Amino acid sequence: MQKQLAQVLEQAGVVPVLVIESVKDALPLAQALVEGGLNVLEITLRTEAALAAVEEIAKHLPDAHVGTGTVLTAADIQRSVDAGATFMVSPGATETLLDAADNCTVPLLPGAANPSEVMRLLERGYHYQKFFPAEAAGGVPMLKSIGGPLPQVKFCPTGGVSPSNAANYLALPNVVCVGGSWMAASKLVEDKNWAEITRLAKEASALKQG
Repeated sequence: MQKQLAQVLEQAGVVPVLVIESVKDALPLAQALVEGGLNVLEITLRTEAALAAVEEIAKHLPDAHVGTGTVLTAADIQRSVDAGATFMVSPGATETLLDAADNCTVPLLPGAANPSEVMRLLERGYHYQKFFPAEAAGGVPMLKSIGGPLPQVKFCPTGGVSPSNAANYLALPNVVCVGGSWMAASKLVEDKNWAEITRLAKEASALKQG
């Protein structure tokens, strides 16, 4: 399962973290991001449209890897699977959530914010973890410090990651990708400014090669 997740994350570089209010925006938004070179998309389960958006993208855009974010419960896991998600992301981890993930064919990227949480997840077999909230939890210096004693864990930092600091995260050996929402800000989606989203996606995509 972790190998499956690794393949997705290692090609990502930057993962757009998307809050989709209207299903009508799902496909054009995803197409704009994929056109810009970002094909691993996280749709947060914070809106009523989220699951339908996942279904829409999974059905019509096979080149994209569409996952769910803000996965908090076993029910969220089941709903994500039913919608066609290829991965799931949680801001943290509870034993109940991890137990549910153990019985699921879709991989989970659980969140951790300090060494003890990282170690607990590692005990459960999670070599790939979300570092959240990245900037508030210590940012690049914290991840660099964690990498010393725990080099076998790779992270996707999310939370406060922006164009000004994303490259610093990506330069760390224990960072596999970063998550951010700047390339698909709510105002851009509201205005249906797909061209600008594609332009920002291209800039973000270039960060992983930098």
